[in-house]
Amino acid sequence: MKSKKGTTKNREKKSELPFRLNLIFGIVVVLLIMLIARLAYLQIFNGSKYVADVERTDTTTETSNVQRGMIYDSTGKVLVGNESHQAIQYTKGVNVLSSTLRKTADHLGKYLTVSTSTLSTQDQADYYLANTKNLTKVENSIKDHSEYGSKALYSLAVKKVTKTVDLSKSERNAAQIFSLMSGAYELSTVYLKESDVSNKEIAEIGEHLSEFPGVKVGTSWSRDYPEGNSIKSIAGTVSSAKSGLPSDEVNILLAQGYSRNDSVGQSYLEKAYDPILKGTKSQTRVEVTGDDTIKKEVKQYAGKKGDNLILSINAAFQKQVQADTRSAVTSAGGESTGGYVVVMNPNTGAVLALAGVNRNTSTGKVTDNALGTINEPIVMGSVVKGAMVTGALMDGVITPSNSTLTDKPIKLAGTSAKASWFNKAGGQDISLDASTALEVSSNSYMMQLAMKEGGFKYSSGSALTMGTGVFAKMRGYFQQFGLGTDTGIDIPGESSGYTGPSTQSDIGKALDLAFGQYDAYTTIQVAQYISTIANGGYRIAPHVVSQIRGTSNNGGLGKLQETIEPKILNYVDDTAAQKKVVTKGLYDVVHGTNTYKTGGSLASISPEISAKTGTAETVTNGKSTVTLSLASYAPSKNPKVVVAVAMPGLGESAETNNIALAKKVYAAYWKTVKSTSTLKSTSK
Repeated sequence: MKSKKGTTKNREKKSELPFRLNLIFGIVVVLLIMLIARLAYLQIFNGSKYVADVERTDTTTETSNVQRGMIYDSTGKVLVGNESHQAIQYTKGVNVLSSTLRKTADHLGKYLTVSTSTLSTQDQADYYLANTKNLTKVENSIKDHSEYGSKALYSLAVKKVTKTVDLSKSERNAAQIFSLMSGAYELSTVYLKESDVSNKEIAEIGEHLSEFPGVKVGTSWSRDYPEGNSIKSIAGTVSSAKSGLPSDEVNILLAQGYSRNDSVGQSYLEKAYDPILKGTKSQTRVEVTGDDTIKKEVKQYAGKKGDNLILSINAAFQKQVQADTRSAVTSAGGESTGGYVVVMNPNTGAVLALAGVNRNTSTGKVTDNALGTINEPIVMGSVVKGAMVTGALMDGVITPSNSTLTDKPIKLAGTSAKASWFNKAGGQDISLDASTALEVSSNSYMMQLAMKEGGFKYSSGSALTMGTGVFAKMRGYFQQFGLGTDTGIDIPGESSGYTGPSTQSDIGKALDLAFGQYDAYTTIQVAQYISTIANGGYRIAPHVVSQIRGTSNNGGLGKLQETIEPKILNYVDDTAAQKKVVTKGLYDVVHGTNTYKTGGSLASISPEISAKTGTAETVTNGKSTVTLSLASYAPSKNPKVVVAVAMPGLGESAETNNIALAKKVYAAYWKTVKSTSTLKSTSK
């Protein structure tokens, strides 16, 4: 039997147990209520905010530039490459305050020296006011400052500071860094210094890198030219991160996905093929926490280097033609203003060489100007006569079997006589068919064709009364060959030439137009014109890019991406018999039997060529001069190459400068181009 005392103790224990359970249950209920309240707070009241934060983390991407594609010659030799530089980069975080940027710039400026040549007074004022103490002090000094909004007040503060700001050398350095940082978009990367970073700067910044949020040691690239700068005029230029996008195209480029500090092709091939050369930027997924700090960066795509351009130009041949052109102009002296040569494949439009130089007539200094071949219009002279004869045949004023006219001086009322070079006084009147007229380069014959096309019946001493429509008619035929119109070359900036006035008071100039003494054409236009004759009537757009290739794993040329196919612009629809009249005449210019043939000295070239020489009477610096030109192709029976030459401003006694230069070009072509292998149109 249990004692009474033991029974009492058991009852006390039993009474304590429910109390403890109730206490625990109570605590659990309170915690559950707190948890539910917290969940309600998170999901109901702030759910949209946190969802937005999560979505922002998932979609925020940082991009960085990659190497541009390179430019190679037809044999695979690098013409335009990339030189790497150690660089200091900055990736701007989210909602970074100006005051924070200034602190970073001040600290970084102790170890990094940048150029301050572009630092403006606005930049200096922004830097000075990024210090909150300075900003408060300046704003409080403005009369009635409390009446202005924040933006208006800041503008007034800037105006006030720009009048008095005087930064020290170290502060100017920090201000430039601050300006570059401020100019970056959120999560975009800019270069603080893209070249000439010293080893000391790299070491010191690397040692303190954790103290500079967003700052990295990276790599930048600039263009280099292993074969010399002569190709640079054709390749064009690329903007730097410092200069940014071209101001006149900035909005268009931004819409195309460029950033303000991106490098972009500014001219010529670099500009025309920029979408191919620029590559694809790397992409880094950036996780941003709720307080707008970067938590984690994960590279999603390493980026892709730009594809490479393979030119149809052979570097060795280009150098030789350029050197020969420079030598020819230098030795010409007098009032020579330069010289230009274009070599191309008449069947594909592939340009094999673009050579040109300018000469300062005052100093005699000669400078490279390969682009003069596409943007320097020149009165070429008789080279255009093949187009003139073709137009007359197509117009029906002569036929292949009935084209004989008498070469004689053309005498019209109110003007002096105009005659052929061999018959100035009229003592050598001879009968010529169209082919022979080309062989001896008869001006009289061409003028008579112009009058026939204009519906004017010539008689010595009569007034020239034909209508101005003859200008449009002749130019229409010329343009079918590429004379006086854009050739379509894949280098931006070509000139369409110069067209003289075409009013009734200028009607006499129509006769000059007929033998190349009025309108002006570029050397590339002459090359396209003679190519059209050589290939049987197809006007093909010239191009200097022949292939587009990727990059292999070892950094060399990769797989073929695209082969540039010939682009036919139009077809000259004359008959086979009419074509033969012209090609026979061009062959006879060099190989004919007439005493007055103009290109006999070209007969030593092998394989044999067909050509049309040209001499235009001009005035340079008030002195009578001539332009010597040449349009030619070889071999005559199965043309593979055309050579066009123009040498303006020569002395009146100059006779064979154009021919001498052409001989050197042909010799270099057969020796260099035809004996050198080119890249095949297959994948590597």
